[in-house]
Order: sequence, then C-alpha cells, then structure tokens
Amino acid sequence: MKVEITDVFLRDGLQDEPVIVSTAHKLEIAEALIGAGVKRIEAASFVNPRRVPQMGDAAEVIGSLRAVPDVTYTCLALNGKGVERAVAAGATDISVVTSASQAHSNANAGQAIDDALASLAVAVSGYPEIRFFAGISTAFTCPFEGNIDPDYLLRVVRAFKDMGISDIGFADTVGTTPTDQVLASMQHVREAEPDLTYYLHLHNAHGQALATASAAVETGVVRFDSALGGFGGCPFAPGAHGNIATEELVRHLHEAGHQTGIDEDRLAEAVRLARDVVTHSPATGLLDPAR
Repeated sequence: MKVEITDVFLRDGLQDEPVIVSTAHKLEIAEALIGAGVKRIEAASFVNPRRVPQMGDAAEVIGSLRAVPDVTYTCLALNGKGVERAVAAGATDISVVTSASQAHSNANAGQAIDDALASLAVAVSGYPEIRFFAGISTAFTCPFEGNIDPDYLLRVVRAFKDMGISDIGFADTVGTTPTDQVLASMQHVREAEPDLTYYLHLHNAHGQALATASAAVETGVVRFDSALGGFGGCPFAPGAHGNIATEELVRHLHEAGHQTGIDEDRLAEAVRLARDVVTHSPATGLLDPAR
C-alpha cells in the first residue's frame, strides 16, 4: 500500500523547542527532506510571533522555498488573520486548525471553538484559489478536559465540511490516547461522513504511536504527519510529547511492506542535520527548556 508522509519538523517540530532556528537552516532542512524523497512538507505556521517566536519568519520561509515538481509545501493558520498572512506570503496549501476541546482552543488560539470556526469560514470563502485542508487538535484527548466525545469531534468535522473542506486531519496532541480509542473515534466520524478524506497527526507519549499508525493503515488511513527525530509538541498543551518520528514511521511502514517513496539513508542524513541545527541554534529566552 502507498502511504503518504507529511514531515512537520519545520513547524510542529520546532514550535516547542527553546531555540530560534534561522531561516537559512530551515531551508537547508527542507532541501534535505526533498532529497530523501519527502513530497509534502509542513514548513511554517502563521501564528502570533510573540507567543510562538520560532515561527516569526514564517513569511520569509514560505517565500523562499524552492519550487520542486511534485513537492507540496503547506503551512498552518488558526484564524482569519493567519490565513491572510499566509496567502500574502505566497502559500498555496493552508491547514486551518481548531481544537475539539474548548479549553485547548482558548489556550492555543485564544478564542472559543465556534469563534475560531467562524473566523476560518470567512477566510476560507475569501480565497477560492487556495487549497485548504483542516486539522483538529486534541481530537481524542485533551490535557484539560480528558476524553473527547466522538460526537463533538464529528460536529467540528462537519463545520469544516460546510466550509467546503474535504481533507481533515485528527491530532492526538498529547499523545496519550489508546489505539482503540483513536480507531473508535475515527470509525464514528468516518461512518457519519464517509466521503471525506482523513489523516492522522500522532504524538508519541508511551511509544504507542507506531502501533496506532499500523492499526490505522489496516483501516484504510494512508496519510500521516510525522517529524524528523520525533521533535515537536504543542506549547499550549501541558504534557504534550513529541511527534511520531518520520524515520521510525518510514522504517516501520517499509518493514510491513508498504511504500512511502522515501529513502531511509537520505532521511537519516536529514535527521542528523535537524538535530545538529537545533543543538546549535540560539535560545529564545522565552521558553522553559525543561517543558
């Protein structure tokens, strides 16, 4: 089976690191990912740089990425202002994101879910030329509210569907959701809205993310987010763990007989580069390195 991997190191992987990686180094890592065969790269998020200083150069990154045939660069926005900034920077593929948890939405986006969705709906309608897809944070478990009711998750999915978005990702933001719960919630939504495309954004708290990914592939999920070296985490979700590591996910999928189009040796080079860049980048002065 062909499985598509989106590497999110440049966005999710860096947003919780207590360092500022230069634009030049970010572009170097993007080139390393392309060299390894990664065809989809989440390169930035257009969020408040005072809250997430690691993304302060989002416009410069998006505007500087080299156009490569069959390679897609994506970025993230939490509200209408973020969408406007992304479009102005030249973004063509934008993930509009909200939470399935009211408490996490307030912490992450600074507004209630319904307000965030309303802002995003206006923005999406204003840019018919942009390829929008959606992400839902804390889709299964919230660090503030606990388990998320699948019916509430479905409500958020349908709000994105009403915007004309048919490509929707579910994030296990903290990374603690048991595999069975992830699959059950996804099944509930997929049975109610079978014509949409779904993908998973897994974090890895207890080493279970690979098992969840494997089980999800068996149910027909063939798109996943992951990050070089397992970097990442949400700064506004206490206890959040790093992403499932791209190199581990690719190796696991290959061993199971699936195809990704990614060269493991070249990917290992990209991992070494990412770790070196993070190690030698200057501190933000704003984040607690122990978080």
